[in-house]
Amino acid sequence: MRLVPTGGNLGYGTAANIGVAELDDSVGWVVVCNPDLEWEPGALDTLLDAATRWPDAGAFGPLINEPDGSVYPSARLLPSIGRGIGHAVFGKIWRGNPWTRAYRQESDTPAERTAEWLSGSCLLLRREAFDAVGGFDRRYFMYFEDVDLGDRLGKAGWQNVYVPSAAVMHLQGHSTGKESARMLAAHHDSAYRYLADRYTSPLAKPMLAAIRVGLKVRLKLATRSS
Repeated sequence: MRLVPTGGNLGYGTAANIGVAELDDSVGWVVVCNPDLEWEPGALDTLLDAATRWPDAGAFGPLINEPDGSVYPSARLLPSIGRGIGHAVFGKIWRGNPWTRAYRQESDTPAERTAEWLSGSCLLLRREAFDAVGGFDRRYFMYFEDVDLGDRLGKAGWQNVYVPSAAVMHLQGHSTGKESARMLAAHHDSAYRYLADRYTSPLAKPMLAAIRVGLKVRLKLATRSS
């Protein structure tokens, strides 16, 4: 193990980029993961085995179990304006709404498949693909850096592959629970940045302005309830 000092908390994706940059060029595979993970025996080998079946894939994600035994939906569709608004408005009050179901891509029988993006809490990355797209976008301090990476990998011709035969347990909340208000703000800022980067036409500006206002209102409500 080697610690790479950064001088402070620079954000999840930026820290990962710095770590990868310190590796020798001969290192062909990189794991980026949260510190509060428990790996099931053989999970990493299972991910590497899947890489032989998917030579055009740049990212692989395992099945992520929650402490209560539920499965976290870690392989999803990319958020669009329509799907994003529906999920943001109804996700907390109507769990089965069609926008959230489509976005989260939940399934009773998880199967190995491609996804549009994979949760950054645990990723096996092909070094060639990660370097080819410039790694994580440093503008994202926290949240949506994995969504953005999955999108850019896909646009560059790489696949994102969900491998539920490999499993980890994620004890969520340890890294963000101490600063919930700050993390909520980061989440909403990142959500807007992601959409603003992808909807750049003049016709989209009124919609983006409305989304910014809506996210500010949603942040106030979420901060108050937390």
